[in-house]
Amino acid sequence: MDPLDAGAGSILRQPKAVWATAGASVVAFMGIGLVDPILPSIARGLDATAGQVSLLFTSYFLITAIAMLLTGFVSSRVGGRRTLLLGLAFVVVFAGLAGTSGSVGRLVGFRAGWGLGNALFVSTALAVIVGAAAGGSAAAILLYESALGLGMACGPLLGAVLGNISWRYPFFGTATLMAIGFLCITAFLKEQPKPARRTSLLDPLKALGHGGLASAAVSAFFYNYTFFTVLAFTPFVLGMSPYRSGAVFFAWGLLLAVFSVIVAPRMQERFGSLKVLGGSLVLLAADVLVLGYGDHTTAVVCTVLSGAFIGVNNTVYTELALGVSDAPRPVASAGYNFVRWFAAAAAPWFAPKIEEWTDVHMPFVVAAVTAALGAVVVLVRRRALTLEAAEQAPRHASQDGVGVFAN
Repeated sequence: MDPLDAGAGSILRQPKAVWATAGASVVAFMGIGLVDPILPSIARGLDATAGQVSLLFTSYFLITAIAMLLTGFVSSRVGGRRTLLLGLAFVVVFAGLAGTSGSVGRLVGFRAGWGLGNALFVSTALAVIVGAAAGGSAAAILLYESALGLGMACGPLLGAVLGNISWRYPFFGTATLMAIGFLCITAFLKEQPKPARRTSLLDPLKALGHGGLASAAVSAFFYNYTFFTVLAFTPFVLGMSPYRSGAVFFAWGLLLAVFSVIVAPRMQERFGSLKVLGGSLVLLAADVLVLGYGDHTTAVVCTVLSGAFIGVNNTVYTELALGVSDAPRPVASAGYNFVRWFAAAAAPWFAPKIEEWTDVHMPFVVAAVTAALGAVVVLVRRRALTLEAAEQAPRHASQDGVGVFAN
């Protein structure tokens, strides 16, 4: 079935609560790539090195990874609406404070607080959208993926436009947009029923005892290292103005959105999820290797092209995490994300260090190797990763309280 047709009749006919949550999700995902085009400007403005500025990603995703153990614990006790509002409040406060930073150390610290807020919000948003959406979970997930793609595309663009005035303005802009999202959710979203069973802090870790889920998490760990080498280190290699860098990553984000929402489902239907994932990881490895050794024009083209492979990978990994084990979806996704986001924290720190120790090409060689390792895990563990759709469908039909920092 065409993925667009699956939700065409209902995806645009949603309650105000769904649109409010989806709109805030766009801004939340914008925050991931927001700093991308202004990393060199921040380095100059705060007299910091590339390695120090890259810690903006490391602190953000390190806290995000740890917070994955907390999100289900919190939302199962206070409810989805309050968890969303708590996360939004954290983002508004810490994004605003980030714009006032007088040193890179303070900026990194405020970015960590931002990561906690984003984890609480984004990990709960899909569950809320699924619970409140009209047209079933398929339309809700498509809407959520669309919000993710739009946010990843627009984040660098907003960062470039505002960052061309001052590197501080993108942070203030995000705080303002998230404050609007806070008001919209307060006005339009009613509290949803709490799950029958409260989630403990150890449940996500216990879920990783399932071989299939653990394999998906390990493969995604290697993949995420490659993903965030491209996102956090490439702007320093390209050496472009905020506008030009923002345009490159806007095109990158558009490809990510199109391949995540439209192309990946069609490829999965034709070739199967594991073949698509393994092939996409190999192509990403090749793309990153060419990026590292090509001239400037080649590097720009390969950066944009990587968005296509990343979009495909994001969609397939999300489905694997949600469906490969017998754990409830919120618990499975929390354990999966706990593992993979550590790579997102590691890559921005290691890539500049590797350049210092060797040369500018080697960070991309390492990133190509990690993407290939992700494909090797998929190949070796393909039996554990195989979905038994007929057995999983009844169980998941009763588990639509999905919580995932998807993609």
